[in-house]
Amino acid sequence: MVHCDGNFVCNPAGLRSLAIDTYGADALFGRLFGKKQEEKTQDDIKLEQSLQKTRSGILGRIGSIFQENEITDELWEQLEDVLIMGDVGSTTTQELLGAARTRIERENIKAARDAYMVLKQEMVKLLSTDEPLHIEEPRILTVVLVVGVNGSGKTTTIGKMAAYYRRRGLKVVLGAADTFRAAAIDQLKIWGERAGVDVIAHAPGSDPGAVIFDAIRASQESRKADLLIVDTAGRLQTKYNLMKELEKVRGVAGKQVHRAPHEVLLVLDASTGQNAISQAKAFRDTAGVTGIVLTKLDGTSKGGAVLSIKRELGVPVRFVGTGEKMDDFAYFDPVSFVSGLVGE
Repeated sequence: MVHCDGNFVCNPAGLRSLAIDTYGADALFGRLFGKKQEEKTQDDIKLEQSLQKTRSGILGRIGSIFQENEITDELWEQLEDVLIMGDVGSTTTQELLGAARTRIERENIKAARDAYMVLKQEMVKLLSTDEPLHIEEPRILTVVLVVGVNGSGKTTTIGKMAAYYRRRGLKVVLGAADTFRAAAIDQLKIWGERAGVDVIAHAPGSDPGAVIFDAIRASQESRKADLLIVDTAGRLQTKYNLMKELEKVRGVAGKQVHRAPHEVLLVLDASTGQNAISQAKAFRDTAGVTGIVLTKLDGTSKGGAVLSIKRELGVPVRFVGTGEKMDDFAYFDPVSFVSGLVGE
C-alpha cells in the first residue's frame, strides 16, 4: 500500500502526481504535463495513444486556439464551440471554462499559453478523485463486481482486467454470475482461458447468488486467490429486477468476505458519448457503482464525453480499454488522459 500525503494523489501502481490545488504556473505545467517519453509508464502511453482519434478530430483544434498572444473574448467563444462539438457537453463546458476564467482573472494571467495550461489543469481537476482504488489494498480476498449492459464490452473488460492484475503478480479468479445468457458464460470462459485464470460458473439460468457463493469459496479454499472478479447484471430489463438481483449478489458477497464487494465497476462504451450518461445513471442508482471502465476509447472521436461522464455521475473513471489485444487495458490517469485528449 502506497502512503499518500496531502500533497499527492496516488494510483494503484504507486505513482504520484502533483495535487491539482497547487497553482505554481510554469513549474506546475512542467511537472504535470512535462513528462519525458522515457518517464511515462506503459499505462500512460497506452492511454494517450488510445485518444489519437479524438485528438485528431475537433478537440485537436484547442491548441491552435491558444496560439494567439492575447486572451480575448473571441478565444473563449471559439473554445466553447470546440468543446461542445467535441462531445464535452454544454453544462460541463460552461463549468470548465468558468473555472478556468476565474483562475486566470484571479492570478492575472495574460499570456494565452499560460491560459492553455490553466484549462488543462482544470480538466485534470475535474477528472481527479480523492477516493483511492480499493483493489490492491491488503486483504485475504478482494471481490470486484463488474456491471454493464450487453454489448458494452463487459466480458472483454473482465478478461483484460484479469490479465492486467495477473501480470502484477495477483492470483485471479473469475465468477460467471451473469447467468441470464448462456453466451455470457461461454464468453467469460474463453476470456478466462486467454488470461490464464480459472472461471467459476454454473449452468445458464442459475441463481447468481449461488454462483458468487461458490466463486468466493473456491477463491478462498482451493484456488487461494487474491482477487475475484465477478461478471453480473448484463441487462437493464427493469430497475427493480436489476436492483433485487444485485442486492442479492452484494449480500452474499458481504456475508462471505468482510466489506465485500470492495469495488463495483461499471463498463461503459466510450463510443456512445453523451448517451452513456443516462445508462450510467441507472446503474449508479441501482448497483452502487464505485468506478467506471471505459471501453472502445481507441475507436471513437468522442473521448471528450469522459469529462461529462465524471461530472454528471460523480464517479471516478478507473480503467480504460485501449485496443483489441489482451494487454490493451490501462489504469486511468487524469494527467495522461488530458495530455492525450488535447495534446501537450
